[in-house]
Amino acid sequence: MMRRTRKAFVQVILGVVFVGSCAFAQTFRSVDVGIEHRIDSLLRLMTLEEKLGQLNQVTPKWSPNTKETTSAEQREMIRRGRIGSFLGLVGAEETRKAQRVAVEESRLKIPLIFGFDVIHGYRTTFPIPLAMAGTWNPELIEQAARVAAIEASAAGIHWTFAPMVDIARDPRWGRIAEGLLAARLIYFSGITLSLYSNNGLGRFLAILELARKNGVKVAFDGNFRPRGWKGDLSRTRTVFMEALKRVDVALPTYDDEAVLWGDPSPEATVERMQAFGIAEIVVKNGQNSALVAAGGRREFIPVPEVVVPVDTTAAGDSFNAGYLAARLSGQSPAAAVAAAHRLAAEKIQHRGAIMPRADSVMH
Repeated sequence: MMRRTRKAFVQVILGVVFVGSCAFAQTFRSVDVGIEHRIDSLLRLMTLEEKLGQLNQVTPKWSPNTKETTSAEQREMIRRGRIGSFLGLVGAEETRKAQRVAVEESRLKIPLIFGFDVIHGYRTTFPIPLAMAGTWNPELIEQAARVAAIEASAAGIHWTFAPMVDIARDPRWGRIAEGLLAARLIYFSGITLSLYSNNGLGRFLAILELARKNGVKVAFDGNFRPRGWKGDLSRTRTVFMEALKRVDVALPTYDDEAVLWGDPSPEATVERMQAFGIAEIVVKNGQNSALVAAGGRREFIPVPEVVVPVDTTAAGDSFNAGYLAARLSGQSPAAAVAAAHRLAAEKIQHRGAIMPRADSVMH
């Protein structure tokens, strides 16, 4: 009898503990406790590295033979709490894979945020924001935004960057054009072109022509990103060809050119661009030698030292910056490529798009 009474008493106590624990857990999730309290509790559990990781936004790895996805290195960074968000990782399947790593395999189970430029529609394309504003119909604009939101959400996107400014349609375009005409060099990329309407492209290309007549050098990196062009390869090629007619220095990446144009080799990329009259071409090729074609000569400039990358974000941008800075300071194309290799090698040893300033100084 005593044993049965003691057993019943223990069961009652355990039941009270269980109910109390459930009630506490439910209370913790309740909005009555306050989101600030929940955030403070989580922050106290985070290491400095995990806090910094939440500020780290990366882009998915792109391969001409595969869909956009996360690399093994990025998945390991997610497990260690070193990535907070992705820009450009889309599709329910791909985002689910990355999210599963975050919420099931990381220490604190903090979900990732997936962002994308949804400027005037996702799958369904609507007029640019300026044109939508011209309708003077807020309800219609809201409906278009709602359609874009539904489509983007279905692709796993949480966070959209919109609206963005088509600067060629901006009221301040005259001042922008004046600034371009006064520059020593104008640098733009295929991503720049993907943001413009046809009207905006016309204005931008016209100012490039005028700038070149005034002695301004124009540099271009195709930096082809299929989703920025919504998969319309025909329009992409047409726009790129118009741009290439107005370029003095081309800085393409071979992988991008192979996808867009089917170039079988860096040499083929050089020959295609020389047909547009471009006098100075540097074809980037990852850890392989860069091919420079200038002054009637072609030369492969090897990477001084192959380093294990920490983060390849902005590697191509760093190369371009190193090359153009060296050329503007009077160095030869070959010497400028060597400087570009060094800067890119330094960049990929740091996380994020911008490395510490002290490490970015070129010698």
